Amino acid sequence: MNTVKRKWDVLSRERRKACIAEIITFFKEERSEQIGIIAAGEILDFFLQTIGGDIYNKGVDDSKELLQKRMYDLEVDLDVLQST
Repeated sequence: MNTVKRKWDVLSRERRKACIAEIITFFKEERSEQIGIIAAGEILDFFLQTIGGDIYNKGVDDSKELLQKRMYDLEVDLDVLQST
């Protein structure tokens, strides 16, 4: 089976299956609604398309902030090592 890779398809096949199962379980337990695999997959795709980029960008921003702090700390450590 040849599947089309969309730009929001960032999950492995196994993780996608697990997320779909979690969505089905959520609807069953929290909303007393029965939805199928296709509907759950569409819900997952909707959220990946809608907020996936925002979540990714937040992760990048957090990484940049952490690296900037570490670089500052390194600069301070190197200044301490400098002989006067």
